[in-house]
This record gives sequence, C-alpha cells and structure tokens, in this order.
Amino acid sequence: MTDTAPRLEMRDISKRYGGVRAIRHADLTVLPGTVHALVGENGAGKSTLIKILAGAEQPDTGTIAIDGAAVSIGSTSDAIALGVQTVYQEPQLFPELTVAENFFVGREITRGVAIDWRAQAPRMLELLDTVGLDRSLASQPLGALSIAKQQQVSIAKALLERASVLILDEPSAILTDSEIEVLFGVVRKLAADGVSIIYISHRLDELFRIADEVTIMRDGETVSSQPIGELSVREIAERMVGGALAEGVREAGEPGAPVLELEGLSLEGAFDEVSLTVRAGEIVGLYGLVGCGAAEVGEVVYGMRRATKGRMRSVGSDRHVASPSAAKRRGIRMLPANRASQGAFSFQPIAFNITIGSLSLLSRVPGWVSPRAERRIARDLIGRLSVKTPSERQPIGAMSGGNAQKVVLARQLVEHPELLVLAEPTQGVDVGAKEEIHSIVADLADRGAAVLVITTDLAEVLRVSDRILVFRAGRVAKEFPPTASQASLLAAAAGAIEEDAA
Repeated sequence: MTDTAPRLEMRDISKRYGGVRAIRHADLTVLPGTVHALVGENGAGKSTLIKILAGAEQPDTGTIAIDGAAVSIGSTSDAIALGVQTVYQEPQLFPELTVAENFFVGREITRGVAIDWRAQAPRMLELLDTVGLDRSLASQPLGALSIAKQQQVSIAKALLERASVLILDEPSAILTDSEIEVLFGVVRKLAADGVSIIYISHRLDELFRIADEVTIMRDGETVSSQPIGELSVREIAERMVGGALAEGVREAGEPGAPVLELEGLSLEGAFDEVSLTVRAGEIVGLYGLVGCGAAEVGEVVYGMRRATKGRMRSVGSDRHVASPSAAKRRGIRMLPANRASQGAFSFQPIAFNITIGSLSLLSRVPGWVSPRAERRIARDLIGRLSVKTPSERQPIGAMSGGNAQKVVLARQLVEHPELLVLAEPTQGVDVGAKEEIHSIVADLADRGAAVLVITTDLAEVLRVSDRILVFRAGRVAKEFPPTASQASLLAAAAGAIEEDAA
C-alpha cells in the first residue's frame, strides 16, 4: 500500500447524554485499504463513536475528516453521501423481499413510474460477484438464505453507493467458523480494492487473522492505536480493562448437593459437549462474549429449547425439561435477557407483573384472582427487593430500568425457586441498581437456592460468582475462581487460554 494519507480522521470527539459522558476526547484514524479493529468492553464508547461517524448521533466536540477534507455529518444520509456505510450484526433487510429488491429498496432506478429492472441488473450482478454470492440468488427471497448469506447481501447493499468507509459491527457474532472464513474472504477483497474497513468485535483472537491495526477504548477514551502485530491478545485484554483485579469477591459458605448437572449437553448450532454442576447455595457464573452460545445453555435448562444430545439432571430429576411450564413445576425459574419482549408487561401494574406467573397462589377458585392476595405478595417482594415505587399499582413501563429489572426478578421469587437461571441480570441498569441486584442474588444463594448467572459483563461475573466458567465458541473453555483478573477471563473468552487462573 503506497497511499498512507488517512482515509478517515476523528479527533477529540466527545459526547454526553445528560449527566453521563459516553465518550471523551476520543480519536480514530483509519488508512485506505486497511482493516482497522475497534475494541473495548461494553460501555467503553465504541458504539457511540460509530454512531457519530454514521450520522446517527451528533458529537459535542471534535472534528471529522475524510480523505483530508473536514466534513459535517448531520444525518445518516450525510454519512452515506460521504461514502460511510454501516453493516450491523443483525441484517437490516426485508426477509420477504428478494435479494434484488433488497439491494435497491428506496434507491430504485425507474423509468417513469416503473422500476427499471434491466438498468439495475448490471450493478446488482457486479455486487453479488464482489461479495462472493451466486448470481442465481438475486431472485430468491432473502428470508430463505442463511444468516451468513444475508450478511453478505447487507455488505453488497452497503457498497451500492460506492462506500469508501465500511463499518462492520460484530459481523462474526452469529456466524459459524466456516461462515466466518467466507466473511473474511469478502473483507480482504474489499480492503484490496481500497475500501477502509472498521471492524468491531469482542472476539479478540479473530482480529489477528483479519485486522491490520487496532484502536482500543476504555471508559469513553482512546487508550491506544497501533498495528495489531505489535500486541498480543493478552495485552489487548489488559488495556481494555485497565489490568484491574475484581473487587468485593463474594464470601460464600460450603455449597450443598447438586441441583443442576449437565454432562456432554449439546444443542446443534449453539453449543457442544457442555458439562457443569451448580449446587444448592452456590452461584456459578457462565461468562462469555456475545454469540458464544452461553445464552442458549440457559434456554435449554429452562425448557425453551430441546438439547440434541447429552444428559441433564435438575432438581432431582434425570428427565430433560420439556417446557418453561414444566421447569416452573420442577422449581426452576429464569430471568430472561430480553426483558422488553420476554419479561415485562409494560402497561400492566407492578403487582400484575410480579404475580402473573403464580396465579394459583392468588385464589382457590380457578379463574378468579384475589386482589388482596395479589397486593400482599407484591408488597412483600417490593419490600424485600427495595423496589422504589409509590404503589404496587404503578405501571412497570413508568419505572426506571433498575427498578423494572427488580420487578421482573421478583416474579421469579414468588414461589422460592430451587434453581434460578439469570441471563444478563443487570443489563442496561445503573451502577447503584447493579449493586442492589447483586446483593439480592447473593442473598438468594445464602438462603439455599442454586444460581446460574449467564453474563457478558466481566465485572458482574467476578462480583457475584463462587465459580466462573468461561464459555467460548459453544464450549466451556476454562474454570476460574472469583479472584481471577478481568484480563484473564477476557483473554480466555477471546481465545487466549491463560496458563494460570490468577
């Protein structure tokens, strides 16, 4: 590469949301025809920086230059006009339309009032060739294609406007190893053609196979930016977390008998040969990066999915859990990661949200609910979990994220579960609410419940767990004690297994 003048320069970028500073004085420089990795923990500021570049957010301070010229990006349309395109982890396309229709939707070439398909065809076929897709797929419904091929269509669509800067946001998170190789082939071809690629990923090991340079962010700031060959996975992980050790490790007593045992459990396409044990009074953390398959383990335990092979013993039974209702009968409860669609009834009051899963406790007469019993149960749990609300009649949708989270958690505690599966228990809540929820989880274990915490939050898994299983690519990679460093866990999750657990 002879041209070393930057394709993109972002300087002194800052952005505040109310009292929260998302990024402060961040910098990013990307050269033409290179793959530039952008990494950092959740909340490090990556997404905000990219949203500013893509025109979805406006910076409070800073400058942006493309090919040496200062630019103002006031909207996503401005970004596209300047050659900046973004491809997200989940394809932002229309599954019911054909591949050809998806390419040109909103940007059709017309003759009068009709779409000129003949005029569109040459460019469409050129783009299919560019991303390695068979031309015959043009007439296929997008929804009939694999996720990997849909992602290739997304990249091709982004190139329709002759993009010079292409942002790939966690492009490999939902792909298999063979599909990742196809993606890498497309990325290398685009870079060879002069496109600058900003590649965002939590999978640090894969960056060394595709990236030329890496920019590391932490706490809203740019920590470093340099050729990736000058660093190791371990060094990147340490810079991402600041090399800090976890604080406030939970003090737990001796655990009791096994409540959950998995032996060689597999779910095709998600995880393989998973073995783990959770005992009464014990909190086991299952930590991994987005898309590692850990979330699906929780879904199998709760009966939301059926394992394809292996053995599961839970709450004294060797039978697999057939459904969530069967899980409840066995004494298993689950806090889902997607509270908006799976956990909360936004327009219903707190009391309804707490008791809806235990209607049999509210009345001895089928089909009739005792308001008095509903209030009694709701008020008891509101008090136990320190839910801040003027009344149990308040709609959950009017509450803060942390308090709404505690209400959904309260529903799982109405009938004193023996096994509690918590998926991302503090996702999207502030620091104070996190501490309160962590204390609640610790108290549940102290009362004898077996708890499996599935999380992508490093600080969280170290804070609440008695044992930590690092999950990677559908398997348990290594077990750590809660005294391990964040950098060790992150390195193991990203593919660099540490020789020691400290």
